[in-house]
Amino acid sequence: MESYYDRSHLPRFGEIAKGSKELADAFFAYYNKVFEDGALTAREKALIALAVAHTVQCPYCIDAYTTASLEAGSDLEQMTEAVHVATAIRGGASLVHGVQMVDQVKKMSM
Repeated sequence: MESYYDRSHLPRFGEIAKGSKELADAFFAYYNKVFEDGALTAREKALIALAVAHTVQCPYCIDAYTTASLEAGSDLEQMTEAVHVATAIRGGASLVHGVQMVDQVKKMSM
C-alpha cells in the first residue's frame, strides 16, 4: 500500500545536508547534544520525544522514538502512558480555548 510517508526516508534524514551542509551540521550537532544524558536520562528524553511526536503527528518521529524508547529500556506501558500525557495536554489546550468562545458568546448576547 502506498503512503504519503515513506519509511525509507527516515534513515536518509542526513541527506538534508545536500541543500546546506553548514545548516545541517549545526542542526545535527544541536540535536545530538539535546539527546545526551544530562539532567534527564536518554530514556526520559526518548519518552518525551515520543509523546511530542504524537502531538505533532510526525510518523517519522513516532517510528524513531518508539525504537529509541525501547532501546533505552522503556516498555509498552510506559510509552503508552507518555502518549496519553501528551494527549491530555493537547486536549486540554483545545478545551481551554473554549473560554474564549464563552466570552464571545457573552459579548454577543449583551
